[in-house]
Amino acid sequence: SLVVMTQLALTNSLSLHHNFIPNYRPFSSQSQILLLHPSPFLRFTRQPLHPRFIVSSVHQPEPDRVPPLNALKEDLLLKSQQQGSQLKNRVVFGLGIGISAGAIILAGGWVFAAAMAAAVFAGSREYFELIGSQGITEGMTPPPLYVSRVCSVICALMPLYVMYRGHIDVSVTSAAFVLAMALLVQRGNARFAQLTSAIFGLFYCGYLPSFWVKLRCGLAAPALNTSLGTTWPVLLGGQAHWTVGLVATLISISSIIAADTFAFIGGKAFGRTPLTSISPKKTWEGTIVGFCGCIATSLVLSKVFSWPASPLSAIALGILTFLGSVFGDLTESMIKRDAGVKDSGSLIPGHGGVLDRADSYVFTGALAYSFVKTFLPLYGV
Repeated sequence: SLVVMTQLALTNSLSLHHNFIPNYRPFSSQSQILLLHPSPFLRFTRQPLHPRFIVSSVHQPEPDRVPPLNALKEDLLLKSQQQGSQLKNRVVFGLGIGISAGAIILAGGWVFAAAMAAAVFAGSREYFELIGSQGITEGMTPPPLYVSRVCSVICALMPLYVMYRGHIDVSVTSAAFVLAMALLVQRGNARFAQLTSAIFGLFYCGYLPSFWVKLRCGLAAPALNTSLGTTWPVLLGGQAHWTVGLVATLISISSIIAADTFAFIGGKAFGRTPLTSISPKKTWEGTIVGFCGCIATSLVLSKVFSWPASPLSAIALGILTFLGSVFGDLTESMIKRDAGVKDSGSLIPGHGGVLDRADSYVFTGALAYSFVKTFLPLYGV
């Protein structure tokens, strides 16, 4: 048959040419191969062949490869280097921000208002990007892009308007009315979520931070008992430069920094009980340590600046500062949680976005200003 003739021809051909094949060995009875003929009428047959022509038809699975020890060491080294670089950026940029903020606070006036306007604009842009993220848009309809940009510009103008006019209530009401009209007349169906998220953006990103301008620049009564004023250069304003607004701003901001720092240290050292599900990393132990650090800082600085005169007033200011810091931080954490992001932005290396650094300051300026204006009618002098 055709199968037999093909096999004989292949065997004879190999036998005649075995002298020309290097390292030739005679066929053994165990050397076999499955030959597949292209003809559909032929089946597999097994014939002895030279080992050179033997092909394995069964694929042997490769064993699981375990990463070598050197690769694991390199990964650990790379992660440690990344963490070290991130910590370095955090420290360097943190010091740079702190020194710059201190100089801006001491300068006051239009320098302070312009810097606040720039920070408010960046923070409002991050806010509207958060509420437009996929995690939030699954449950609500964000405002249109042009509305978000207009709101960011309005928020940036609020600190400048406060510096010029001294108050902002009427302007905020007018801006909210114009915003509501723009959303209601837009193409398509207007949604209530668009209105609420946009107006809250005006309140959260523009109106509340403007109280820092009212606190720093609006309370212009001199703090006569402050000893630092007597040594302050005349070219920089002399003793009159040290106003109640400057002292109150320095105490409030320093207390916020102390609250955040002590809360972080206390949470790392003693943290066991979660504070809230909104921010799982915050603990009751860290919060208590941060509260104590905030009160202590307020008391110490009140002695340094000789303002306010009563220790009870300094403690009350420290309590309000701490409450504003904590709830401002939790509010921003709630927005980020719904948005499904870790940071509000990446503008500041090692720190995230502007809202990540300024969330503790959003409510605190309004609380500090209201306390000094309402409960200290004599401005603490």
